[in-house]
Amino acid sequence: MESLRVELGSRSYPIHIGAGLMGRAELYRPHLGAGGVAIVTNAVVAPLYLPRLREALAGARVIDVVVPDGEQAKDWPTLDRVFDAMLAARLGRDGLVIALGGGVVGDLAGFAAAVYQRGIPFVQVPTTLLAQVDSSVGGKTAINHARGKNMIGAFHQPLAVIADVSALDTLPDRELRAGLAEVIKHAVALDVPFLEWLEANVEKLLHRESLALSYAVRRCCELKAGIVSADERESGVRALLNFGHTFGHAIEAATGYGAWLHGEAISAGMVMASELSVRAGLISKPDAARVKALLARSGLPVAGPAIAPERLIELMAGDKKAAAGKVRFVLLEAVGRAALLGGIDERMVREAIVAAAQ
Repeated sequence: MESLRVELGSRSYPIHIGAGLMGRAELYRPHLGAGGVAIVTNAVVAPLYLPRLREALAGARVIDVVVPDGEQAKDWPTLDRVFDAMLAARLGRDGLVIALGGGVVGDLAGFAAAVYQRGIPFVQVPTTLLAQVDSSVGGKTAINHARGKNMIGAFHQPLAVIADVSALDTLPDRELRAGLAEVIKHAVALDVPFLEWLEANVEKLLHRESLALSYAVRRCCELKAGIVSADERESGVRALLNFGHTFGHAIEAATGYGAWLHGEAISAGMVMASELSVRAGLISKPDAARVKALLARSGLPVAGPAIAPERLIELMAGDKKAAAGKVRFVLLEAVGRAALLGGIDERMVREAIVAAAQ
């Protein structure tokens, strides 16, 4: 087991990374209170890992809250189901929520913990690559709205993140590739040596080689922990982690949440953001081609769905990074160095969307 730390003063917490961690009772024991434990998971993950987690929590009063699988579960009705179960079990303010699953479960359970009785503690136990390298770290919790992804939410840091890489053995290939999109995002936006490592080792990741996966998870968590420690509420540098997300979130909203996995939409979004970076005079065409080539080698979509550019632009107008009513984009000043920029001409945005589809 390797452990990192997100430094946030009194709200600092560890990220534990390794194989076989999910069943280790000593990782949960420091966080158990007298008010009970609610494990929030989904219908796919529950049969695989819920018994193991319950065994690690032996002696605690535990309830299971099993929600449907998929992005559609990040909505008000499902959130209300979580609250119903917690209230019926009389989960107290000294209780604990454990999010067992991927990014959807982590976001949903984290938001439930953030607002239940004005906020109770929670622990992240991510079971997908995407959640282990990105969404479980940093305290972003949310549900979706028809007008935009993650529009209703709160910052609520976990007490711990327990990333059991052996859970990736049961991950469907499509979900593994979707997680690779977030791995690639970290490298393209922040870390050229990591990008070079990915270019040399992406096939090892696709073949689920344990050492390669552990390194990728650790490096992403190192990068994200450093940024979250410096900018918890995304008022500055943390926005750089959203490379490809302005376009990607618009794709998800336009197609109906779930038709495209989050990582698939972010992959196409990174190609669009790279093309926009070229048109803004920041990077070269070969730089953009380099990003696209790695995504393609990872089995990810590099062209968005057949949606009119005007529709995507309309949806991007509500992006959370907007300032003074204007959309701001995370673009590449160079490969491995992202920047948040405003004042981008809409004509260039339209051209980038069209170019990415070719």
